[in-house]
Amino acid sequence: MEGVALGQIVHSRAGRDKDRYFIVVGIIDENYVLISDGDLRKIDNPKKKKIKHLVFHNRFAEDIAERLRNKKNISDADLRKSLQSMGLL
Repeated sequence: MEGVALGQIVHSRAGRDKDRYFIVVGIIDENYVLISDGDLRKIDNPKKKKIKHLVFHNRFAEDIAERLRNKKNISDADLRKSLQSMGLL
């Protein structure tokens, strides 16, 4: 689980969502994380994804990570806005 953090930008390398960018919104264990992009996968129903099927980037959605750590509400629009500001959506 080294190198995985809340708010981290990832993209899928396997499955139907291949080559789409997501934000890590939850960490389940050393093999799985929860990802969401506010479009295909809403924050209310994040995708449980194996870590080995993801490519992790050294980019973070700091505003989203801070809100996740403080247990504040996050909207789908917040996720989309963060990904759009990085040019990933």
